[in-house]
Amino acid sequence: MSAIDTQQQQILSYADLLKMKRWNTPTIYNGWEQVTRRSPARDCFNAELTTDYMPQMGPMVGYAVTLVVEPSNKAHVKPESWTSYWQYVASLPEPKIVVVQDLDKPEVSGACWGEVLANCHRALGCVGTITDGTVRDVDEMTNAGFKAISRGLSVGHAHLCPMRWNVGVNVFGKRVQPNDLIHADKHGFIILPADDQPGLLDALKFMDDNECETVIPGARQTFGLHANEILAQFNTAREQFAQNTQARFNRRGEW
Repeated sequence: MSAIDTQQQQILSYADLLKMKRWNTPTIYNGWEQVTRRSPARDCFNAELTTDYMPQMGPMVGYAVTLVVEPSNKAHVKPESWTSYWQYVASLPEPKIVVVQDLDKPEVSGACWGEVLANCHRALGCVGTITDGTVRDVDEMTNAGFKAISRGLSVGHAHLCPMRWNVGVNVFGKRVQPNDLIHADKHGFIILPADDQPGLLDALKFMDDNECETVIPGARQTFGLHANEILAQFNTAREQFAQNTQARFNRRGEW
């Protein structure tokens, strides 16, 4: 797939992505849940636990650059692989998130990410990585402005070299395809399919406002109330939340 083909598939503008970066990933999920026909219980988000090693950097959003590695296997070390891989990364539109499947899992042979690769990828418009392998040089990666969500940490890099790229990968119990739009933070990640993107920004704004105007004040504004009054307020707020969601999306909201 060429860079031009990839750009033609993009639906949200760069400004839209910047707006989405202002919300955490659960808030993105709340909006996505209203516009998708997929299952909100099992589709499009990680099924296994992730660890965000730079939570202070906040959320990241970008298009998937996919990579498969096997650091334990020296046979993959070929200088020409790096050349071809860098050309692939450079050809894709920004912002980019590198999604890496580590075939050594569940073993830990070496980190796919460290200070050097973080800086190289950042120079090519990548904002971070999601890898079911490991990372190292966490402080240096943070200094580079490159966010890392991974399975763990590692001391060495072993025989790291690109094995396959621009292919579907399996990470944290979810399939990620090249150019998938992803939003991720310390809670995990969500894949936002193209047919769910129209109306997504408006939906997540609405659901955030809906919470702030009903169920959140219903739970916080309880000073001086007795238990029965608090419970009644909960029920009123919950019903108003559901009615607002029903009126907007023709489905009752859950919280």
